[in-house]
Amino acid sequence: MSDTKRRSYHHGDLHRALIDAALAMLAADQNWTFTLREVARRTGVSHAAPYKHFQDKDALLRELARIGFVRLEQAMVAALSSGPVSARGKLVAGAQACIAFAQHNPGLYRLMFSADADKAADPRLHEAAMATFGVLLRLLQEGQQDGSFRPAALTALAAASWAQVHGLAMLAMNGQLLEEKVGPDPVQAALEVLLDGLCQSHRKGH
Repeated sequence: MSDTKRRSYHHGDLHRALIDAALAMLAADQNWTFTLREVARRTGVSHAAPYKHFQDKDALLRELARIGFVRLEQAMVAALSSGPVSARGKLVAGAQACIAFAQHNPGLYRLMFSADADKAADPRLHEAAMATFGVLLRLLQEGQQDGSFRPAALTALAAASWAQVHGLAMLAMNGQLLEEKVGPDPVQAALEVLLDGLCQSHRKGH
């Protein structure tokens, strides 16, 4: 590594470089068994350098998970801005964006919901996770306000919705949604069943 590049790290770029290296390793291996030493080697810095930015590997993993939640929220918000106007349409768009994110980022998605992403230990990670969950809460609340979704406890609707979408995401990225088991379009079919449960019995139209 050139002296110029090393000097640039001292001005703050190393933090970003370490994160980029760790994200690349996570994407390639789909796990986070790497060490800080390996991240340093991939970045081209000394073994001690990462400790100037992250107390330990757990701190780095929590930051990766935080970034994952930020990106997932952005993906969901972008999907919602692409056209659907009904409560059902918005919920399907947000769910499909979440599932697509998991399929394209399997290692990161697993980390985000793993015990290694300890949200209680990092307020910024907790805030990012809750912001992502807030997208779902707003969709459900808007649907209740316009009469599309049943007036049950919002937390109950959110738990049912998140559990199904997260479950579909895990199954999809693990290649377990096989046509011979669950039909030709299992994600859409499962979401329709979810929506029929959420919707008022007299307002099931799109």
